[in-house]
Amino acid sequence: MDNTNRTTISQFVLLGISTHPEEQIPLFLLFLLMYAINISGNFAIIMLIVSSPRLHTPMYIFLSNLALADICFTSTTVPKMLQNIFSSTKTISYMGCLAQTYFFICLAAMENFLLAVMAYDRYVAICHPLRYPMILTKVLCAQMVVMCHVLSHLHALLHTLLMGRLTFCADNRIPHFFCDLYPLMKISCSSTHLNTLMIHTEGVIIINGALVFIIASYACIISAVLSIPSVRGKWRVFSTCGSHLTVVAILYGTLTWVYFRPLSSYSVAKGRIVTVMYTVVTPMLNPFIYSLRNSDIKGAFRKWMRRIYISFFG
Repeated sequence: MDNTNRTTISQFVLLGISTHPEEQIPLFLLFLLMYAINISGNFAIIMLIVSSPRLHTPMYIFLSNLALADICFTSTTVPKMLQNIFSSTKTISYMGCLAQTYFFICLAAMENFLLAVMAYDRYVAICHPLRYPMILTKVLCAQMVVMCHVLSHLHALLHTLLMGRLTFCADNRIPHFFCDLYPLMKISCSSTHLNTLMIHTEGVIIINGALVFIIASYACIISAVLSIPSVRGKWRVFSTCGSHLTVVAILYGTLTWVYFRPLSSYSVAKGRIVTVMYTVVTPMLNPFIYSLRNSDIKGAFRKWMRRIYISFFG
């Protein structure tokens, strides 16, 4: 395929979630509210962890990185979607579309790897509590976070380069609110076999590999918990891990439904709704899931609010 054909399309039109004019304002207000909650909630988690020496532990270091990834993840798609709701053109440039695809894939993978690392943290804390400080040192924590970044960027680069080789001829309308892989492949006029193959091989290994690691970690945790004679002790451990498992179930359930199926069976309408779950709803819920059942976070928040009150009202 020559270069002239590949540059036939210089921009795309993002059709958004709905094309009905009467739904635009309610959708704008709804997603603006969810985006504001996401940014403020995750930013508060980061500030609490940074400002509280008691929270400078591996568990909360990973949680602060997850909160930062959530902020960036949602910011990759939602601001452009909000802008397009009242835009007459709703366009995004070809390079802007590829950039959005890259950062979306990268940050989704980042969340995936961070959840796996957090599962390992809980495994060591519960199954090897006495050796926890020796195993999860600051150096190892930094190495794991760096590895999450490296693997995420390599994963995103692969799929973005494969997307860049596709040809888009006449139809430049993307029936989605951002440049997602399957909607772009649906409107391509060249073969998407290699793209689909890599999603179902490398993508499955990356996503399901982390999921298998999480399941294995929690299988060991459950085995260790069942040996605890105290019912109260069992409940305390399960409540600690419950928030993490909730996030894992929502994220992996939606990712699997959208991507790990044949392109021919992909439904754009259903795909948009499910995609909203893991691009907007899950990042918004994470601060509440991790804080409402976490006494350390709630204690740090109360101290933070007390300091703010004293500084303003003496």
